[in-house]
Amino acid sequence: MPLKIFCRVLGLVLCSNALIVYFASHSIRTVVVTTLACSLLLQLAYFVSMLFLIWRSGCDSRAGQRAEHFGSCKEVGSQPPDHDEVTNESADLRQLDQC
Repeated sequence: MPLKIFCRVLGLVLCSNALIVYFASHSIRTVVVTTLACSLLLQLAYFVSMLFLIWRSGCDSRAGQRAEHFGSCKEVGSQPPDHDEVTNESADLRQLDQC
């Protein structure tokens, strides 16, 4: 979100909060206190959301590293079996059938 839009929305929220509190209480002191409290609450919510996004980004990158590691392990272990092993197994089964 561009800074210009963010500032407009922030101003709109704070002004509407101030107007609502003034019409409810008719006290300028209460308006100032609640508007400052609202401002601090919005800043706290912004800070917590940034921490959450940083934490989620770290989890995503760790998950990507695990997936890369899993993919490299899978490539090593996914080679087809040798033809001799299949022949030996079928020969063993023939011997069991003869007994």
